Amino acid sequence: MKLLKEVIIERGRIISSDVLKVDSFLNHQIDPELMKEIGKEFSRRFQEAGITKILTIESSGIAPAVMTGLELGVPVVFARKRKSLTLVDNLLTAKVYSFTKKETNEISVSNEHLHQEDVVLIIDDFLANGQAVRGLMDIVKQAHSTMAGVGAVIEKGFQSGGNLLREQGIHVESLAIIESLASNQITFREETE
Repeated sequence: MKLLKEVIIERGRIISSDVLKVDSFLNHQIDPELMKEIGKEFSRRFQEAGITKILTIESSGIAPAVMTGLELGVPVVFARKRKSLTLVDNLLTAKVYSFTKKETNEISVSNEHLHQEDVVLIIDDFLANGQAVRGLMDIVKQAHSTMAGVGAVIEKGFQSGGNLLREQGIHVESLAIIESLASNQITFREETE
């Protein structure tokens, strides 16, 4: 996605050869116009999949997931990382390790929101090692729902998550795949579409 790549180059900040800071437009401050275009692009790429629900994880996946849900006309469910007084019974749960935060969280979704007849699209802000996606896939499996695929706003192509998912036959669509953050320079994978 050309617009996304331009924004990453202009406003992203390389922290290390593994970490790209995109908090000025994606995961702290949100650029609504960019999110709108991201939602349109995910909708275009998954429009034939029969999606009935979108599943993401709080909090950075919510904005692109909501915009995609708006475009597809389907509800968005997000997995919570922290327990609440209202989210205690009938939970679908999974453990997810965060590379950025160096911690493991138990994520939860009420089983009232995902059903056997649902066709679920997983959306997340980053796809790196695939831990968040694997946790969300586990929740989809527990709900006996069908998984349509995975949409990642940014994929770190130099980490294994995306390739491992593709090798399992999972339909993965990443809007920008970064091949390298070395030498303080962002290098993107060439698009094949």
